[in-house]
Amino acid sequence: MLVKEIERVGIPAVQICTILPIAQTVGANRIVRAIAIPTPVGAPNLPAEEEKALRESIVSKAIRALETEVNGQLTIE
Repeated sequence: MLVKEIERVGIPAVQICTILPIAQTVGANRIVRAIAIPTPVGAPNLPAEEEKALRESIVSKAIRALETEVNGQLTIE
């Protein structure tokens, strides 16, 4: 996975994904749960304001994960 190579060179990275066991199996250090495979950071069936809030929530979780020092895997749902 690309996220592992980015981390290997010393740059913190977050894997936003819908299928957590895959990210966990390949050893991603920081994992944030996504919404769905075709729309990982959104839900087009929601009203615009709700979808915007959902997207902001996922990105905020990813930023928090980047700010967190990890010694193993961190999964944020």
